[in-house]
Amino acid sequence: MNQLYAETAVKRKDTFATTGLKILMILGVLVGLILMFLGQFLSFIGVALVVGIFFLYPRLDVEYEYVYVDGQLDFDKISGKAKRKTMLRIDFENVDIMAPINSHALDGYNNMQIDKKDFTSLNKDIKPYAIIANVDNKKMKILFEPNEKMIKMIKQKSPRKIETY
Repeated sequence: MNQLYAETAVKRKDTFATTGLKILMILGVLVGLILMFLGQFLSFIGVALVVGIFFLYPRLDVEYEYVYVDGQLDFDKISGKAKRKTMLRIDFENVDIMAPINSHALDGYNNMQIDKKDFTSLNKDIKPYAIIANVDNKKMKILFEPNEKMIKMIKQKSPRKIETY
């Protein structure tokens, strides 16, 4: 039983929108606390606001985990270090090519109208890889940040589908 297995996780960098939403949530908690002291009905609204924000705020912290097992790659989203959801699962039999995002091997796919999924950390210093695959009978471009072990395992299983330059 010689299974190829590799996994890695990246924490998504906060965007301008998520930072703004966090600030609005903090202001919402302050408004909720003020409402709690103004009256019975307003107190109910304030408590509901604070409790709602208490449960929603951690979900803004997002991590992506990539798990590669014998030719199958799973992309999982982890919200608030607690809730995991499988976002996408691809089989390398349906992959056209995997290459670094700036590789010339992807030039033929740049002008095509294809869906794009971004599972990267949004860090400017990292150069992600792109996978062009058939998912549900549609071409899709998937961006992610594999580690060296994962690249080695994918190359071992599907050597003609990966470009590393």
